[in-house]
Amino acid sequence: MKRLIVNTKSKKYPIFIGQDILCKFNHFKKKYAKNSKKILVISSNRIPKKYLTNLRTNLKDSKCYNIILPDGEQIKQSVYIIKITNLLSKYNFNRNDCIVALGGGVIGDLAGFASSIFKRGINFVQVPTTLLSQVDSSVGGKTGINNKFGKNVIGSFYQPNFVLIDINTLYSLPQREMVAGFAEILKYSMILDKKFFNWLFKNGKKIIEQKNQRLISTAIYKSCKYKSFVVSKDERENDYRAILNFGHTFAHAIETITHYSKKIIHGEAVLIGMILASRLSCKLGYLKKKELGDIIKLFKKFNFNYSYKKFVNKQNANNIFKIMNNDKKSDGKKIKIVILKKIGKSLVIKTTLNKTFIPLIKEDLKNGKY
Repeated sequence: MKRLIVNTKSKKYPIFIGQDILCKFNHFKKKYAKNSKKILVISSNRIPKKYLTNLRTNLKDSKCYNIILPDGEQIKQSVYIIKITNLLSKYNFNRNDCIVALGGGVIGDLAGFASSIFKRGINFVQVPTTLLSQVDSSVGGKTGINNKFGKNVIGSFYQPNFVLIDINTLYSLPQREMVAGFAEILKYSMILDKKFFNWLFKNGKKIIEQKNQRLISTAIYKSCKYKSFVVSKDERENDYRAILNFGHTFAHAIETITHYSKKIIHGEAVLIGMILASRLSCKLGYLKKKELGDIIKLFKKFNFNYSYKKFVNKQNANNIFKIMNNDKKSDGKKIKIVILKKIGKSLVIKTTLNKTFIPLIKEDLKNGKY
């Protein structure tokens, strides 16, 4: 088992990464949420029941409740927050009690937000069961829900007491979800570490298709280490943490325009967004053409889709731009955009869509590319 420490201004907490460690949940809970007498496990109907059973079996000194929600981004809305907080009130949870998010990033975001606002904050634990949530959303304290204008526009920063990552939960994951998680792993390499990028180029197929335990463990550990480093420098995304949004401004717009449906899931949208952001970096004179070619070469090697023509057209382009301008990283006039100076080195610039994405996307639409 591997252990990392996330050290932020608001809280210091551990991440545990290993195989078959779900059964050790109570051991960690006794140390990092020791006063919790009641626990609410929030999960989705897509998560294998054995994970919940395994977790509950080991909770001998706490009263355990659970709520099983529908699967998908659509549950990140206020009606489910009310449902969860009503249940907490019904069972008289206090601030020492605990919410456990057992599932993917959607469950983690929803459960984390409920934890942050119920009685102004109760204990919270992340048990991510998808590759994407293990390497990204479970670490760093971002919580939130969506509205019709955008993704995660209602939320808070709320760090968990600890994060437990059991790699065994990935064995039931379909390849589409593995690709989605790999997108976020790839992001860390593109913005922070070219050696990691080269390592992923070599080992990516073994991670995605073969689910090689040793390689997956290394990829998760490195990803969590990079995110922990960034979050420790800038917990509330005032400046440096914005690099973690590489490719996400456009990705969130695609997710919003498709109503958070299964037409495209988060990691797939991020893959498209990262290629667009890389092309923009090249167009603006930051990223060399050879480096852009290396990025595209990796995408082609793994058959990653980076075309957005299914989702963006001349009829809805202005709506896409409006959604991007409504992004959390926008102040109404200018927006923070993450670009690459080279593979492994990123930069946040404050500019406008009119000087960056809009001309590029309009040119693509005109020429019928991408």
